[in-house]
Amino acid sequence: MTAHHHAIVWLDHREAKVFHLNTTEVDRMILHPHRPTRHIHRNATSVGGRTSLLDDDFLKNASEATAEAKAILIAGPDSAKSELAAHLTRHHPEVAARIVGVETVDHPSDGALAAVARLHFNTKDNSQSQISQTDLGS
Repeated sequence: MTAHHHAIVWLDHREAKVFHLNTTEVDRMILHPHRPTRHIHRNATSVGGRTSLLDDDFLKNASEATAEAKAILIAGPDSAKSELAAHLTRHHPEVAARIVGVETVDHPSDGALAAVARLHFNTKDNSQSQISQTDLGS
């Protein structure tokens, strides 16, 4: 796999799409929970006072899939994106520190998701570059 510095994770309660990308390439991985959620049960685990519908292995696998990224964008249509961000904060704070955004994105095609990521990271990279130049007195 080519070195990629950016990752976008789009997830809902049925799957996670993890894209690692640079300016020219995208490597894609699809993850599925061991226990796909069909409906809420009263005994579902509570996370931060809310009911978590995602199993721990699913969150762990999504976390591991982003561990090498320098910048991570988390996206999705519902609470799964927040659950992943909370999981990273609790269990992998060094990875959570590299989250650059948590965005609501419905159900995009793979091409649309890659475009969202490139647009987001291009904007972030350009603003970071301008900050660095300002700090250097340029």
